[in-house]
Amino acid sequence: MSQKVALVTGAAAGIGAAICRRLAADGIAVGVLDLNIADATKVANGIVSSGGKAIALQASVADRAQVNTALDSLRSEFGPVTIVVNNAGITGWVPFEELTDELWDRMMEINLKGTFIVTQLALPDMKAAQWGRIVNISSSSAQSGTATMAHYSASKGGVISLTRTLALELGPLGITVNNIPPASIAGTVMFEATKDKMPMPVEAIQKMLPVRRLGEPEDIANACAWLVSEDSSYVTGQTIGVNGGRVVS
Repeated sequence: MSQKVALVTGAAAGIGAAICRRLAADGIAVGVLDLNIADATKVANGIVSSGGKAIALQASVADRAQVNTALDSLRSEFGPVTIVVNNAGITGWVPFEELTDELWDRMMEINLKGTFIVTQLALPDMKAAQWGRIVNISSSSAQSGTATMAHYSASKGGVISLTRTLALELGPLGITVNNIPPASIAGTVMFEATKDKMPMPVEAIQKMLPVRRLGEPEDIANACAWLVSEDSSYVTGQTIGVNGGRVVS
């Protein structure tokens, strides 16, 4: 492969955008996929203006036809897709007894089914290349549990289990599959939208973490860059906790 090509979902801002920028800096051509095409375009344009290769793509990860169209566009622009970072996701804080079927189904549709769809559609390129890297962005809430986030924690727990299963199934094909469960990452759309609903102030969260600070999107991007590189070829099925010590394993 003269040019490695990556698809990053949920890439218009926050963690996804940071991952796109980091992978592009490492010489990887990047598909910046998001529902928000305007902001995805800004991320892609920024990468190109810095000398990298990127294209903005629009799709809902839960819509197989839309993802397929986006992947075809990425292939046409840069070639086969052998790196996938499943970052797209939604969150929510709802007491368990107030959860509705609709809220539960929507969470599973985006966070878990979306990861399934994107990975399955990109897999043929990896099999043909006999090389691939899949990184799923899960959540530390799936490891520890978080009150009033049953649907979110369950969906991300599913992502962790899917990661382990795919690692076993795809390893013989030259494809590694790992996941990163972030803790509180400052500056992301998800964090900013929900920080006022958290059970404790942000300052208290920082004091509880061993490193005494919130994470930055670049912290996740740095770990992701290693997991998609040749340096991590003997690492698969792993949960790489980038969480400031919130979960210690």
